[in-house]
Amino acid sequence: MKEAHRAFERGLKLERSRNLDAAYKDFERAAHIVPGEVQYVTARELVREQLVFDHVQSGNADLTAGKQIEALAEFRSALQLDPKNDFARQRLQDALGPQAPRIATAPQIVADKGELQALPQPLRSDFHYRGDSRGLLEEVAKVYGLDATIDDSVASRHVRFDIDNVDFPTAMAAASTVTNTFWTPLDDRQILIAKDTPENHRAYDRMALRSFYVPDATSPTELNEIVNAFRSLFEIRFLTSQPNTSTITVRAPREIVDAATKFLEELNTFRPEVMLDVKTYEVSHTLTRNMGLHIPNQFNLFNIPVAALAALGGQNIQDLINQLISGGGINQASGSAISALLAQLQGQQNGIFSQPLATFGGGLTFMGLSLDQLSATLSLNESSVRNLEHATLRASQGKDTNFHLGTRYPILNASFAPIFNTPAIAQVIGNNSFQAPFPSFNYEDLGLTVKAKPFIHRNSDVGLQLELQLRSLGTQVTNGIPVINNREYKGSITLKDGEPAVVAGAVSNTELRSLTGIPGLGSVPGLNKIMTNNTKEDDEDEILIVITPHVVGEPRPESDSEIWLSSAH
Repeated sequence: MKEAHRAFERGLKLERSRNLDAAYKDFERAAHIVPGEVQYVTARELVREQLVFDHVQSGNADLTAGKQIEALAEFRSALQLDPKNDFARQRLQDALGPQAPRIATAPQIVADKGELQALPQPLRSDFHYRGDSRGLLEEVAKVYGLDATIDDSVASRHVRFDIDNVDFPTAMAAASTVTNTFWTPLDDRQILIAKDTPENHRAYDRMALRSFYVPDATSPTELNEIVNAFRSLFEIRFLTSQPNTSTITVRAPREIVDAATKFLEELNTFRPEVMLDVKTYEVSHTLTRNMGLHIPNQFNLFNIPVAALAALGGQNIQDLINQLISGGGINQASGSAISALLAQLQGQQNGIFSQPLATFGGGLTFMGLSLDQLSATLSLNESSVRNLEHATLRASQGKDTNFHLGTRYPILNASFAPIFNTPAIAQVIGNNSFQAPFPSFNYEDLGLTVKAKPFIHRNSDVGLQLELQLRSLGTQVTNGIPVINNREYKGSITLKDGEPAVVAGAVSNTELRSLTGIPGLGSVPGLNKIMTNNTKEDDEDEILIVITPHVVGEPRPESDSEIWLSSAH
């Protein structure tokens, strides 16, 4: 232990002189000799983290300056110190260069039916219809095996329609004239019917169908973002998305479909990624000091024969006296017998004779006076805990990342008690076979919870939306359930790539003083330090959260091409 202490002292001196490499070796030696010493291990880990940070920063500077060999050496040194450092491994791969050119996974066209055509059944039919105009259009399409989708622009009014021996084009043309509508195909067996206006013709004439495969859309939410962009930018009504196959099917006029295709080809669907280096420093210090002198300030006066008999186990006093007299144990006129009885009662731990006492009198008036004890207290208890939690989180653009440090504490919700007594319950309680049901409870997360959502800018700056929550058990209890202290922080911060920032810090300081002694002496200066018990308790808790973002996936350059929509029909 002396050798480990000497190595630790050398390491502290080297650390103060900024010779971190030699300091790390001494701290490593001290922790190796005495593995259970928290102070040695903490010092070693702190210096190692600083060395890793310095090597990575030097490697980044060398890589920016075009010194690839020097950068590789720095990143390898960082990995030797911390083999689990994902960011150092990523930077080492960046310094080595790409192994193969990256193939852009742009959206692809998987199906293109061109201009849609409806295929009605080749038959002739008669129509004699009286009723709503929308019902007429649906009936005509149904007769020839088609499903009709009626647009909201079609007005509903009463019509008469009589025609004999006509095919689908003739019947639909006549029905469209009567209802002031036109139709356009949506599929082989589906048509759309809208009001006959120039705006509807531009929106629905010459409908085309095209399906796109979006490989970078890994979730339904990302696919819905593209669908919403189509609806808002191109006013496309007929869109279907299939998240299981990452495909989007579009039905719209051909020029709009072509414009949507161009937009999707130029769309940057790649989400850059960022590595969040989260370090949590926690320091807890507790000091309890108790010192003082307790002087006797209480006394008890009692009749010894009566008290001695009462201490024999709660039996009837007269019966005990009769038993002792009949057995010859005591004599009312003999004080020596009573003294012998007192000697036998000295072994009782909780009796009245376990403490020193003064006696006076004799016989039935034999009395005892017990005084309080004189005691001195000198105690000091001090504890210090330092804790470092290091976590590396990888998150993509606009995605939440959660980090929780702490425990899960069970909170009782409900318990069982047989308030309604029945013969069955009374029987099981009487024979001790009653088993209460398992109580209901849920777990609450205690400790630190960090939620971060990164946004990466074109200049590699990282914007973080942060939500921090610090929960702990309180000292108060309501109905047997502990009260949970809760502190929350919400905000945003913008950092450069590799720039550390202290995003939160909390300091809790509690001081408790108590004074116990004779009234009056506690207020006299000097005597209150000696003639009373002074108890002092100091609790200091400090937590510090440092987040360092590292961009590991750069956003792809966007295209400068433009998309034009023709308004001519």
